[in-house]
Amino acid sequence: MNRYIHTLAILLSLLIFSSVTMQAKEKRAEDEAQSVEVVDARWLKANYAKAEYMIPMRDGVKLYTAVFAPKDKRTKHPVLFTRTPYGSHPYGKKQFDLCLKPIYENYLRAGYILVFQDVRGRFLSEGEFVNVRPMGEGGVDESTDAYDSVEWLLRKIKHHNGRVGFYGCSYDGFYTLMAGASAHPSIKAISPQAPIFDWYVGDDFHHNGAFALMDAASFLPNFGEAGREKPSPDVAVFEPLVQGKQWDFFMKNRITDITTKLSGRIPFWDEMMDHPDYDAWWQSRSSRKAVEKIARTDVPMLLVGGMYDAEDSYGTWATYHAMRAVNPDADCRFVVGPWAHGAWRGNDAANSLGDVVFSEDSLSTFYRDEVEFPFFEKFLREEGDGGLSEAGGLIFFGGENCWREMSEWPAVSQEQKILYFTEEGTLADEASDYSSSYSSYISDPQNPVPYYHDVDNKRASAYMVSSQAFLQGREDLLEFVSAPLVEDVTVVGVIKAHLFASISTSDADFVVKVIDVGPEGEYEMLVRGDILRGRYRNSLSEPKPFTPNQIEEISLSLVDVAHTFMAGHRIKVQVQSSWFPLFDMNPQQFVDPYKAKASDFIPSQVKIYHDKEHTSRIELPLMK
Repeated sequence: MNRYIHTLAILLSLLIFSSVTMQAKEKRAEDEAQSVEVVDARWLKANYAKAEYMIPMRDGVKLYTAVFAPKDKRTKHPVLFTRTPYGSHPYGKKQFDLCLKPIYENYLRAGYILVFQDVRGRFLSEGEFVNVRPMGEGGVDESTDAYDSVEWLLRKIKHHNGRVGFYGCSYDGFYTLMAGASAHPSIKAISPQAPIFDWYVGDDFHHNGAFALMDAASFLPNFGEAGREKPSPDVAVFEPLVQGKQWDFFMKNRITDITTKLSGRIPFWDEMMDHPDYDAWWQSRSSRKAVEKIARTDVPMLLVGGMYDAEDSYGTWATYHAMRAVNPDADCRFVVGPWAHGAWRGNDAANSLGDVVFSEDSLSTFYRDEVEFPFFEKFLREEGDGGLSEAGGLIFFGGENCWREMSEWPAVSQEQKILYFTEEGTLADEASDYSSSYSSYISDPQNPVPYYHDVDNKRASAYMVSSQAFLQGREDLLEFVSAPLVEDVTVVGVIKAHLFASISTSDADFVVKVIDVGPEGEYEMLVRGDILRGRYRNSLSEPKPFTPNQIEEISLSLVDVAHTFMAGHRIKVQVQSSWFPLFDMNPQQFVDPYKAKASDFIPSQVKIYHDKEHTSRIELPLMK
C-alpha cells in the first residue's frame, strides 16, 4: 500500500512538473512573441531598411525623401506617405528614430512601407518654400509634387502593392489634402488630420478677420525664415519674438511694433500685413479648391480632428462641409474626439484637457487601433471593414462624455432651441416685449478682456474648455444665463449668435462664448467661443465702418460642436469686445489695424439690444 502511494506520488509530481514545464515553455514562447511586437530601434533595424532619395519634380527641383521598407520580400507592401515642412530628421541611412513613435507602430508591425518627404524649400529639399502654396498657379504646386513623387517612387522601390495612402496632421494635413487632389490613380486613401483649410477665415492666424496674435508671433519666427542659400538639415531659428511675460509684451507692442522688430526677416508676416482683408491673395491659399476636387474624384477620406483644437478645429469641420456640399455621397469618414491639436497622435492617453477629464481610458490608443489603422488596412491592403462605415462618423460629446456613432453630421433640417437675451441678464425661451431695452459696456484697449486665467505664458490649449469664472466682476462684458435645465440639451453642429448692437466708434470686435455652468456653479466650462471683427460683419472681403450709435444686426457662427448640457446645469452666454492677447486688439476705429499707432486705439461703448424689435439671441442646433 505504501509502495502504491509512493508510486502515485511520484507520478503526480511528474505530472505537475510536466504541466509546470509546459506552462513555462508556453509562457516563454508568449513572451518571445510579445517581444517581437515591441517596436524599438533594435527591432526596427532588424526588420526594416532605410533609403534616402532626391526625387526630381517636373520642373527639375529635387525633394528629399526617406523610405523605410520592410526587409521581408515574400509579400507586397502598401505605402503610407507623409509630406511635411517640419523636417524628416534625423537624416542619414542609419537613423531610424523618425519611425519610433506610437502612431507608426501598427503600420510597422503590419509591414507598411513608410515614406517621409521634405516639401520643396524646406530642410534637405531644393526649391523655394511658399506658405500654403496656392493650387493651380505657376505650373507646379503641392498637388503636382505629390503626384510626381508617387509616380517616381512606384517605379523605383520594389515589393510594393501599388496602393498608396497619404496622411498627416496640421500643416501636414494641408499637404495630405493636396496629395488627394493630385488624382494619382495609385492614391487609394487619405487621412487629413486637423488640416489647414483657410488661414484667414478660421485657422491658426485669423478668425473672421481678427488676427490670432499669440499663435502668429510664436509660430512664424521659427518657420518663415527668408533667404535660404541651399538645402540644409537645419533651418534658421530666430530668437523668440516674445520676450518676458506674454501679456506685458503684447500690451507694450502693437502690431506695427512687432513688424518693426522683425525687420523683414519673415516675408510671410509682411505679406499678411499687406492683406488685412480676405482678398484674392488669401482666397488663393484656401484648401477649398483641393477639397472640392477630392470630393469629385471620391478618394476615400478619414477626416480627423479635435473638438477643442485651438489651432485648426475650423479646418476639420470646413473640410467636411466642403466635401459634403460637392458630393453628399463621398466616402468621407470622420472622427472628432475631445482633443487638443494633434493629441490623438501623441504618447499620452489624450483623455483630458486642462481640468476636464473626459475618460478613464486611453482615447489615443483607441483611436489608433480601432479607427485609423483599420481604415488604411481596408483601402491599402483590402482587408477588414475599415473601422467606420462608409460616410460614417464617430463624435465625442462633451458634457455627457461619450462617443456617438453618426451616419452623417447633422447640418440641416434640425430643430433649433432659441434663447433670447433679456434685460435681467437671463436667457429666455421667448423674446422680450419691451419697446426699448439694451445692456452696455465700455471696451477699453488699455484694459482688454484676458482670454485665460494665466496670460503670462504661451498660449494655453486648455483655454478651449477652461472655466470662465475668472472673469467674474469685470464690467466690460455681458452675461446672460438660463434657468437650470429640466432635461438634457444636446447640441450638435453650428451655434449661431444674432446680436443687435450699436457702438460709439466706427469699429469693434464681437466675442461670443457659450458656457456650461455646473449645478453648483463651481465650474463654468467654455463649450464654444469665437470672434468677429465688426467691419467684416457683412463680408470678409469688403470691410465697412459702423455709423456710431446706429443699431445693426451682427451674426456670428461658432465652429461645430457636440455637447450635452446636462439637466440641472445652466447655459451661459458671454459677449465682449476683446479676447487678449489671443487675438489682437481692435483700434475700434476704421483704420488698418496692422498699421495703427498706439494713439489710434480708443474706447468704445457697446450696446447689445434685447427688445421686441431687436431680438439678440443664440440658436442652438439640437440632436435630431
